[in-house]
Amino acid sequence: MDVARTRLLWVAIGVAIVSIHAAAEPLSSAGKSYRGLPAIMLWAWERPEDLRFLEPGEAGVAAYVRGIRVAGSRVQILSRRNPLRVPQGIAQIAVVRIETRHPELTARQAQEIVANLADLWDGNAFQGLQIDFDAGVGERDFYRGLLRCLREAMPRPWSLSITALGSWCLGDPWIRDLPIEDAVPMLFRMGPDARSIRSALARGGDFSVGIARSSVGLSLDERPVSFPRGRRIYLFNAHAWTKRTYLSMKARLGR
Repeated sequence: MDVARTRLLWVAIGVAIVSIHAAAEPLSSAGKSYRGLPAIMLWAWERPEDLRFLEPGEAGVAAYVRGIRVAGSRVQILSRRNPLRVPQGIAQIAVVRIETRHPELTARQAQEIVANLADLWDGNAFQGLQIDFDAGVGERDFYRGLLRCLREAMPRPWSLSITALGSWCLGDPWIRDLPIEDAVPMLFRMGPDARSIRSALARGGDFSVGIARSSVGLSLDERPVSFPRGRRIYLFNAHAWTKRTYLSMKARLGR
């Protein structure tokens, strides 16, 4: 991405983040359990990440901690392989990625997944769980059941969120009744739905699902998407975060 395009990207993101603090209304009631999180959350994916340059309160971390593969009758749990260094006092949520291949999608598999995540809320490192699962139409009932099992098993101080395809939050709002506090519309890598979603939001529209009106997900390497004010912003970086990248981001945001 050239310098001019990068600058425009960060200006747009900066205006959106500043609007979180400037907006007269707080984050939507659907996301009230997430008010303790900063306005900026950095996704720390499966690679070595050293985030010890962060200061408490200025940004939080959504940390990939586990991958789950459901293939046939089998559930495979993949723990994070690479080191993640985060200083004390930084708000963190745990991120779990689910992938499937010809899965049976049984209640037993859902219970097995929950049992293999229970150790996450036994410690004090995280204050919430975020599930990243691009569930197909035939996988939605299983996903709904899994989230219900997680909600019942997790301690109440914890919040449960998901990443959500943009289409789920607009014309296909099947996530409306999920037992979660926050659905993060992923406004990057949107595929064939990108044009219609960008157009709808550029016209001043908003997501039709209440739980999708607290946060958005953006990537540093894509053209920004217009979205309403007052949203927490999750930032995806295709490369490892560095202090230089982070300070550059802060400078462009005027913070």
